[in-house]
Amino acid sequence: MPVLGGLWAQDLGLRDPGQGVGADVTAGVTPNEEDEGPPSPVWGPLGSSPVTCGALSLALELPALLRQLRAAWRARRGGPRGPEQGQTPGAWRVEVEELGQDAEEKSAQRAADGILARGHAGVLLAERRGSYPLIDLRILNTNVQQGVLEAGSRRSVKRQLSFQRYCHASRLLRGQVPRGPGSLHLLDHHYLGQATHMLSKVGTWNFDIFLFERLTNGYSLVTLMCHLLNVYGLIQHFHLDMVKLLRFLGMVQDDYHSHNPYHNALHAADVTQAMYCYLKESKLAELLSPTDVFLGLLAAAAHDVDHPGVNQPFLIKTGHHLASLYQNTSVLESHHWRSTVGMLRESGLLSHLPLCMRQDIEQQLGSLILATDISRQNEFLSTFREHLNHQSLDLHQAPHRHFILQIALKCADVCNPCREWNLSRQWSERVCEEFYRQGDIEKKFALEVSPLCNQQEDSVPSIQIGFISHIVEPLFEEWCRFTEPSPLSHTMMDLLQQNKTWKYDRESALRKAARGT
Repeated sequence: MPVLGGLWAQDLGLRDPGQGVGADVTAGVTPNEEDEGPPSPVWGPLGSSPVTCGALSLALELPALLRQLRAAWRARRGGPRGPEQGQTPGAWRVEVEELGQDAEEKSAQRAADGILARGHAGVLLAERRGSYPLIDLRILNTNVQQGVLEAGSRRSVKRQLSFQRYCHASRLLRGQVPRGPGSLHLLDHHYLGQATHMLSKVGTWNFDIFLFERLTNGYSLVTLMCHLLNVYGLIQHFHLDMVKLLRFLGMVQDDYHSHNPYHNALHAADVTQAMYCYLKESKLAELLSPTDVFLGLLAAAAHDVDHPGVNQPFLIKTGHHLASLYQNTSVLESHHWRSTVGMLRESGLLSHLPLCMRQDIEQQLGSLILATDISRQNEFLSTFREHLNHQSLDLHQAPHRHFILQIALKCADVCNPCREWNLSRQWSERVCEEFYRQGDIEKKFALEVSPLCNQQEDSVPSIQIGFISHIVEPLFEEWCRFTEPSPLSHTMMDLLQQNKTWKYDRESALRKAARGT
């Protein structure tokens, strides 16, 4: 066989143990180790070369090959189980060389005839036939060990490996788990089990997105979106191509900046999970169309894509090209929308749909993302309050359902103070850290420090108290009225009041400590 010929030199010497395959084959073999059966000068108990018997599986061929290699190793080392009496090492060398040549010729003939052995090898090859790119793990490991894997290559490899995971996860969610001994995903089963267990509870409000991020190796957004689209049957409804879908979601994930403490892919995953909880509200669940759900989840996942980590006033006063492009109006939100549309077109995710349908999805997606502009908070809140006061919302009408989706996305975007304290605290620290970084940049370049961005004057509790009082509370009070109120709304309002009280206490303690110093 070709591998056998590569392992042995002219004098039956093994390759250096540090060079890949040779070390693996002989690992753990000692001269005094006992064989499982009587020694044979050729193939042990099989009595013939496995390449001459196409019906034999690789699982049956491999033990005989190992016994042959062990016997040759003992012959080389002169151990007690070396060549049989009367047989010289030279004769062994000739037999092994002839065996290697015969194996090479017959292996080449089988490849030319297109005949594949059934059994273990067949399962392995079947698993390798996928829509995802293949990875040469030997090259990957070598590059990592030598430290020469560049950032771009590492990013590409990470995405490819994640694609293998997500394709496998989608099969797992449909109950099509590969169980062959040659599965490429054996090492992922434990990881997928934990992530799948969490996904079974993705509709609960205490879902820990930070833990899910760790379980998915930093790919919580892609994993969550694949799961939710599958739960709603949207992949089948819109006839989405899985390769294009994974490509699009991978582009969205990568276009979030991980160096942002708050506006990153983890925040997008958190907003998507909250949006899913709101879409399940009894007032909405039975009236939303598949297009409504698809737009809601897609807008939640991409609503902050390519966020630079600074706010709109910073872009305007520094003359950023985005501010000029969008004429100082909803600068970031317009950029998020246009970036999402660009990725949709580049991935070709919706290319099979009629042009009018694609344009309608892109426009409605923009309307949803633009609604997250915090400067338009009072505009949406007053319209929402007016609808509720006059009971004029008719969710059987598409424009009214779209308006409620806008409100739901706004709620999901600012729902952090309504989470349990251990989650809310982490989000508070992250968003304030991003504010402080912007303030440090403004100080460095002698710019006026934006409100809430001065770490010496604006504490985390004070920022959060103002955010809750002016933004979160008014919005969720109206959302609670809309849901009449649901158990989820009760839970969110209770947690909001608790978190606000804790932040008040924390702020009071900080002020006392400041006066004491």
